[in-house]
Amino acid sequence: MERVVGTVVRGLRGPIINEGDDIVQIVVDTALNAAKTEGYEIENRDIVTVTESVVARAQGNYAKISDIASDVKAKFGDDTVGVIFPILSRNRFSNILKGIAAGTKKIVLMLSYPSDEVGNHLVSLDELDEKGINPWTDVLTEAEFRGHFGFNKHTFTGVDYIEYYKELIVEQGAEVEVIFSNNAKTILDYTKSILTCDIHSRFRTKRILNAAGAEKVFGLDDILAESVNGSGCNSKYGLLGSNKSTEDGIKLFPDNCQPIVDDIQAKILAATGKLVEVMIYGDGAFKDPVGQIWELADPVVSPAYTPGLDGTPNEIKLKYLADNDFANLQGEELKEAIKDYINNKEEDLTGNMAAQGTTPRKLTDLIGSLSDLTSGSGDKGTPMIYIQGYFDNYTK
Repeated sequence: MERVVGTVVRGLRGPIINEGDDIVQIVVDTALNAAKTEGYEIENRDIVTVTESVVARAQGNYAKISDIASDVKAKFGDDTVGVIFPILSRNRFSNILKGIAAGTKKIVLMLSYPSDEVGNHLVSLDELDEKGINPWTDVLTEAEFRGHFGFNKHTFTGVDYIEYYKELIVEQGAEVEVIFSNNAKTILDYTKSILTCDIHSRFRTKRILNAAGAEKVFGLDDILAESVNGSGCNSKYGLLGSNKSTEDGIKLFPDNCQPIVDDIQAKILAATGKLVEVMIYGDGAFKDPVGQIWELADPVVSPAYTPGLDGTPNEIKLKYLADNDFANLQGEELKEAIKDYINNKEEDLTGNMAAQGTTPRKLTDLIGSLSDLTSGSGDKGTPMIYIQGYFDNYTK
């Protein structure tokens, strides 16, 4: 019988993960039990994905606001610190900002506008146009910003992030001055000690600041890159990818993840004889069309994955073939012609018109987005995702 179903994605329910749990065995047992219970076979090139959150929980990769403060204090001393380009997020940045403020005496908070780098808007482009303000050249003080735009609350959260971030800083005993600019070098008019909080543009920002005469430049990836006072840490990403866990603590992005995905793959192979692919995923990489938020607030979609998930798709567009190469065919003849084309397609379709409109993204970014949308961020209780048929095509 011909298959009529392609890719199948299942959210897997497992136990609540706590610090010290054997995450490898839990994932393996959950995947095997789900297949048995639901009556499907584990096959070669199936994919098991695990959300970074439960991996970090099992690792116990947590830190306190006081740990952040200690690291910031050690790096900046009593300097006024320019905290530039943070994202506007209570979950992602509020406790980080508390820690930074607790380790400093004064902060110059420089916000990008009209939005942060992941699309959370302070104002709209239309409002900038109305006021005749160019966000690429104009630097605004807080008073000037308020004079132009007043008090605006975030579309989804209802928070005025300017006021909210100021209050967090003051509560920790630090002074604060707020400015608005998209030029990293603006901060050098206020201080030569900078903590850059951008995520995906951080390397460029550091390079610009160092070249422009900054004396101390660190990023969030440099804070808690090593353990402080016995805290958790992330050797590659520091505070990037962290989330609020309690009122005085954060959960960091999981560290040293490659052995985890390799071990899960090996254990499933030993149990089933099938080689599945495994990856750990965080935020998906997609944009919300209403709020304009680009979801990826983690430094990467996937901090670790097995080798079979490296690379990008190499696919053709079926409708292109049907409209062009085989426009004179129909029915079974068209079907067989397209299958033959797929079976004989080039190993690299870059530049081939038959591939136009396919998705030129890394497999891990595509699969991570699929997994993130499936597991959600709330109470679905499916931190593991099982994907079948992802690498199939029309010929299978």
